[in-house]
Amino acid sequence: MRDLRAICVDDERLLLERTVSLCRELPGMEEVTGFTRPREALQWVSEHPVDLALLDVEMPGMTGIELAAAIKERQPGTAIIFVTAYPKYAVDAFAVRASGYLLKPVTREALEADVAHALSDRRKPLEGHVTVRTFGGFDVLADGRAVDFRPAKCKEILAYLVDRQGTTVTKAELFTALWEDRAYDRGMQKQLDKYVRSLRNTLREYGIGEILEAGRGTLRVRPECMVCDLYRFLEGDADAVQSYRGEYMVAWSWASMTESLLAWRRRGGLNH
Repeated sequence: MRDLRAICVDDERLLLERTVSLCRELPGMEEVTGFTRPREALQWVSEHPVDLALLDVEMPGMTGIELAAAIKERQPGTAIIFVTAYPKYAVDAFAVRASGYLLKPVTREALEADVAHALSDRRKPLEGHVTVRTFGGFDVLADGRAVDFRPAKCKEILAYLVDRQGTTVTKAELFTALWEDRAYDRGMQKQLDKYVRSLRNTLREYGIGEILEAGRGTLRVRPECMVCDLYRFLEGDADAVQSYRGEYMVAWSWASMTESLLAWRRRGGLNH
């Protein structure tokens, strides 16, 4: 993973310079940019990936609470730490999903501890026991070993469930998406059941049966059991955003809606 990028925003220049200086001393910091004007900081966030924002609360024109909410709209994955002289804003701070709240004057030790906590999930491995890749084609790896789906329709079934991001899907809904020109008659119901059984058997053979949950006439994947580039992207992970090159599950037409969403989010720098 690349090193981290941070911004510091404080309308008091001397305090800003101290915070920037302390932040630059922290391990893993590639770039730290300071701003005395909140709207200039917001414009920067609209154009650059930012992992961490350290914000004063009381500032003219836009409070730190308002700035944090606007940053989260543009880059949901940005960690927010408030650096302020006033403890009274703590409740409001955590209402905008702040990761930390430091009182001035800030020590290096306190800053390092809060930053480490705020960014603790930024160094999750890009691969895990189950790795699912959706950008370009679709592949599933179990401990680094590519899963071989037979018949191929089983792979598409799993891909569609991954696309649905853990939402429960009925078999009728699944059939309609994957067989647009066929009637869901008794014969096709049996065929779909056969594919689902084969898919479940394959996953068990590779030791990853836990990623699929089957109910009475329903299916869903368990996103918490996999590392997936799509899910990382939607969480605002900067590395996942940068790895997207405009292609998503290219083999299947039903994936075009999500592909359009990813392109829209990517063009806007996660503005939405």
